[in-house]
Amino acid sequence: MSNKIARIRPTRLALPIMLAAALISQIGCNLVKKSVEVEKLLTPLAEAETLQLIDTVNRLVSPRSIRGKVDIQFEDTSFATSGIAEKYRTADGTIIVQRPGKVYLIVQGPLAIDIAQMTSDGEHFRIAILKGEEKYKRFVRGTNAALYAKLDGNNELSKGKPNTEAQTVKALSNLRPQHLTDAVLIRPIDPKAPGIVYARSEFFQSEKDPASKKRVVRGYYLLEELQTTGDGSARLLRRFWFNRVQSIQLSRVQTFDEKGSLTTDVTYADFKPFGESKIVLPGKIGLTRPQDHYQLSLTYQSPESVILDREHASEVFVLENKWSLQEVDLDAQKKP
Repeated sequence: MSNKIARIRPTRLALPIMLAAALISQIGCNLVKKSVEVEKLLTPLAEAETLQLIDTVNRLVSPRSIRGKVDIQFEDTSFATSGIAEKYRTADGTIIVQRPGKVYLIVQGPLAIDIAQMTSDGEHFRIAILKGEEKYKRFVRGTNAALYAKLDGNNELSKGKPNTEAQTVKALSNLRPQHLTDAVLIRPIDPKAPGIVYARSEFFQSEKDPASKKRVVRGYYLLEELQTTGDGSARLLRRFWFNRVQSIQLSRVQTFDEKGSLTTDVTYADFKPFGESKIVLPGKIGLTRPQDHYQLSLTYQSPESVILDREHASEVFVLENKWSLQEVDLDAQKKP
């Protein structure tokens, strides 16, 4: 009797084991058959130390001045929180930028008719809106370092004025020409500046590849410019992004205010030889001012025809109201 039991038990155990093996095998087959497409990491990734990254930036800051024809596109992001942005058609323009902090921009429409002109001498800015209805034509003055109140329906500055006029002045006060200066002529990095330290880190970002239109993972180096304080802390001034795919190339610069809030976000792409000296510079610059609610795209039409390092008279960067436009002094509006 005991021998029969001994012979039966292995048979009874074998059946559940065989069923379990078959089930595991079936599950394994199903798992193998399902393929999931993942975002591809772009390679090869170039290596660089902190001093090499600093040198990459400083190679782009050699021009003292730049003058050239550009395509300009402006996008109003005032309603970005609700998922709405108003993008305007691309216009022709001529830009002159000169260190330190000087800029002269002409925006033109069809038949080379000026739509707007704007200047900054490094301390003050002036903007002339020349086209459109009379109520939109203005000559606006202001100070670069000043913070102007938002001109909306609840603001004292807009009381008693038509809404269209208040919104026009608001747009003009936010669109300041001096924002272009540091975007086009990057401020150099001084690694020996007192109280300034630099920190390098590695970063990977999922983004759409311009060539394939697919999502990819791109490797970056981040170089952060920090100002030390007496209490042992530090304040972030600028953050430089370097594309590491195949070679090291500056692709983005962000600046921050005293509270650590992002004030300017500039992207660089389409690097080409510029002017007679063939200095390699970005042919396309994207400027975002999140607190001023606008984006600006600037593309050089003919980089090889750009004029570099020509000294322009200071009068070029002080726009005069030769059109007798109605003037809006933003500094006078701030006074009691």
